[in-house]
Amino acid sequence: MTPDTDEPEVAPLHVEGHGAEPVAQADTEPAATETTGSGGEALVEGALIAAEDGLPPLSYETPPLPEAGPGPTPPHRGNGHDTSPDALTAVPTADATPPEGFEKAEPPHQAPGTSPAEIAAAADAAGAPLPLPEATPAAAPVVAPPVTETAVTESPVTVARVDTPPEPAPAPRIETPAAPTPAAAQATPGAEAKAEPKPEPKAEKPKAKAKAQPDVGPSTVDIEKLATNVARIMEQGGRAIAAYMKPREEGKIHDEPPQQVVDIVTTFGKVMEYWMRDATRTIDLQTSIGHAYLDLWATTMRRLAGETSPPIATPDPRDRRFSHPEWTTNTYFDFLKQAYLLTSRVANHIVEDAEGLDPLTRRKADFYMKQVLNAISPSNFVFTNPELLRLTLRSNADNLVRGMTMLAEDIEAGHGELKIRQSDNSQFEVGRNLAITPGKVVYQNELMQLIQYTPTTATVLKTPLLIVPPWINKYYILDLNPEKSFIKYAVDNGVTVFTISWVNPDEHLAQKTFADYMRQGPLEALDVVLKITGAPSAHTLGYCVGGTMLSVAMAYLSAASTAERIRSATMFTAQVDFEKGGDLKLFTSDETQIEAIERQMSEHGYLEGGKMSMIFNFLRSNDLVWPYIISNYLKGEQPFPFDLLYWNSDSTRMPAANHSYYLRNCYLENNLSQGRMEIDGVALDLKKILVPIYTVAAREDHIAPAESVYIGAKMFGGEVEFVCAGSGHIAGIINPPAGKKYQYWTGERPAGDNVEAWIKRATEHPGSWWPHWIEWIRHFDPTEVPARVPGAAGFPAIEDAPGTYVKVRS
Repeated sequence: MTPDTDEPEVAPLHVEGHGAEPVAQADTEPAATETTGSGGEALVEGALIAAEDGLPPLSYETPPLPEAGPGPTPPHRGNGHDTSPDALTAVPTADATPPEGFEKAEPPHQAPGTSPAEIAAAADAAGAPLPLPEATPAAAPVVAPPVTETAVTESPVTVARVDTPPEPAPAPRIETPAAPTPAAAQATPGAEAKAEPKPEPKAEKPKAKAKAQPDVGPSTVDIEKLATNVARIMEQGGRAIAAYMKPREEGKIHDEPPQQVVDIVTTFGKVMEYWMRDATRTIDLQTSIGHAYLDLWATTMRRLAGETSPPIATPDPRDRRFSHPEWTTNTYFDFLKQAYLLTSRVANHIVEDAEGLDPLTRRKADFYMKQVLNAISPSNFVFTNPELLRLTLRSNADNLVRGMTMLAEDIEAGHGELKIRQSDNSQFEVGRNLAITPGKVVYQNELMQLIQYTPTTATVLKTPLLIVPPWINKYYILDLNPEKSFIKYAVDNGVTVFTISWVNPDEHLAQKTFADYMRQGPLEALDVVLKITGAPSAHTLGYCVGGTMLSVAMAYLSAASTAERIRSATMFTAQVDFEKGGDLKLFTSDETQIEAIERQMSEHGYLEGGKMSMIFNFLRSNDLVWPYIISNYLKGEQPFPFDLLYWNSDSTRMPAANHSYYLRNCYLENNLSQGRMEIDGVALDLKKILVPIYTVAAREDHIAPAESVYIGAKMFGGEVEFVCAGSGHIAGIINPPAGKKYQYWTGERPAGDNVEAWIKRATEHPGSWWPHWIEWIRHFDPTEVPARVPGAAGFPAIEDAPGTYVKVRS
C-alpha cells in the first residue's frame, strides 16, 4: 500500500483555432496536504510535502547613472599646445578614486587607431581639434538621480549587478570647422580653438517607475565558489556511483534487462500498429500535430512582439509542477511548458484513440506513456525550470552539492538501489511517537507477534476484535498517532482489540508458504484470542491483502464447518476477485512478469521491500517520485517530517514462496473468486462463507479499485454491508471522525451493475464511517463485560507494545 494521490489527468488534445471543442476542466479540487501534528486531522492522499521556494519573478536592476552636473568642461586640445583655462582642469587618472558604489575598472581593450596618441596624430595631420574623450567620469562629486527600474520577466535568471563604472553620458557634439589653410595655421600657432561646445544635454527626467515585482535582491555569481562546488558535485557523484557499483561488484545484486523494457516496446508497438496501418490516418495525425506546434510558435512570436495572445495549452489546475509564476510570465519558460503540454496531449491522444487494443494492453500503454511523459517534464531539469535555475545561480550551485550528497546517501541506504527519502526519518521512532497505543505482546511465533491493547473503559464488549494487517506493510498504519489511530478509536469505544504484527522475514523464512502464513497468522491468533477472552467467537478485520488472507481463512474454516468461531468480518479495501484489480495488475498480468519477480526473489529468498515500495510510488510518480527528486537532489532540501510517508518508506520483505503463491493465484489466475484455489488440498468456495461481512471500498482507490471490491462483495454467501468511502486506499480508511473530512455511502447489498450505479442509489453521509462501523459490530452482541487487562489468563506479557518485530527495518 502507498499514500494515495489525486494525480491530475491530462486533458484530451485540444488545439485552438482548428475546430476542436474546448476541453472542460475537471471539477475537482486539489487534495489538501496534511502535515504532521495533532488536532485530529485525517491523512491526506498524495502526501506531497515539498518546501515552496516562493521566489518572485526575475528582474533586472539598472545601476544608477551619474547626473550631468555643473562640473568642469572637458578640456580641448588643439595640436598638443592647448593653454586654455579649461585645459588646466584636472582630469581623473587611472589612480583616481571612482565615485561611490563603483569599483575601479580595467581599461577596455582599444581597437587599432583609437588610442589617444593615434587620434591626436590624426587630428594634427588634418589641422582639426581633437574630439572629446568618450568615457572618463568627472572627479567632482556627482549626484545619482533615481532611474527607472524595468522589470524584465523574459530572462530565465537574475542578472547580477556587476560593480563597474557607469556608462558616461553622450559627449556634446562639436561642429568641426573646415581645416585652415597652412598659412593661417602658421600665423596662429597654439591659439585656442574658437568653436564653443554646445551645452551638455540636461539629464532626462526619469519616467514613472515601473511597478517591479518583489525579488530576492541582486546577487553576484562567485566564479571561484561555483568552480569549487562543481568539483564537490563531481566528488559526491563519484561517491554515488561507487555506492551503486559496490554491491554489483560483490555479486550481491545481479542486474538483468528489466522485463518491463520488453513489455513497454511490445505494448507501444501494438499502439503504433493501429496508426501506421492506414496512411490517411497517419497523415491526419501528423497534420494535426504540425498545426498545433505552428500555432504555439506563432503565439510565442506575437508575445515576443509585445502582443497579448492566449495560450495554446494550459496545465490542469491540479498540476503543481507549473505553479511557479515564471512558467507563465516568462516567454521562454512558458514556451517550454506549452510545448510539453502539447506533446503530452498528442501522446495521450495516440494511446486513447488507438482501436483494437484489449483492455489490459490499453491500460499498460496508458501507464507507460504517463511514466515517460512525467520523466521528461521540463520541471525536472535545472536549465528548463526557472525556480531551479534561479536557485542554482543564486547559491553558486550549493543546492546541487547538497542534492548530490543526499543522492549518494540514499543509494548507500538502499544498498545499491535508490531509496528516495520522502520524510525526515530522524523525527520518528516506532514506539516513541508512532504506534504508541498502550498494550502488551501476549503471544508470538516465528511469523508474528500478537498484541493485546490496554482498555480505556471500565467495561468492554464481550466479543473481542482480531485485526489482520497486510504482511507487505507494517500494521501501524492503523496506529500512526493518537489522533489518527483506528486501534485507539476502537479501544476507546469499548472494544477489546488484538492485532497481528508480522515479522520482517529474512532468507531463513524463504520457504514459508501462503498456507503457513494463514495457519500461523490469523488462525493461530484466533485460537489465542478466544483462550484469553473466554469468548466463543471474535470479530475479525482484514486490511488490503490481510483481508484477502482473512477471506481465504474463512473459506478454509467454512469447508471444515468451524467458521462459527468468527462472529463477523470487516474488510478494508480488500479484493477477492482480481479481474479488475488495481494498478499492480500491470506488473503481474502474464507469466513472463511473474517469472521475472520470482527470479529476483530466488537470489535471497525474499522480495526486497524497497522494490515493492518503489512500484507503489511509481503508480503515482508525479506525486511520490518526481517532486522528491526535485526537492531532494536538485534543490538540496531535506524533506519535512511526515508520519504517513515515514510509514510508507518503512517497508517489509516478502518471503518468496508466500509471495509467488499470492501473485499467481490472485493476480495472474484469479483462482480465489473462481473456486480453484486450494489450501492443504481443501478447495475454497467464497459462497460457503456465511459470516456477516462489513466491506469498505474507497472510491478513488487505485490499488484495490472500488469496482473490484464491489464485485468481490457479491461473492460471499452471507450478509454483506457494503460501504463506499470517499478518497483513496489510505485516506479513505484512516479518516477519524474528528477530522470531519470526506464522506461515505451506504445502501443495499451489492448486486448487478457497477459501483457508480450503486452510489447513485445509495445514501451519502458526511465525514467518517468509523461510528457507523462501531454501531454495526455492536448490534451483533451488545453485551458488555469487565475490561480485560493484557497479560492475564495464562498468557503473560512478553513485552510492551508495539513489540520488536515491527521495529526491524529492511
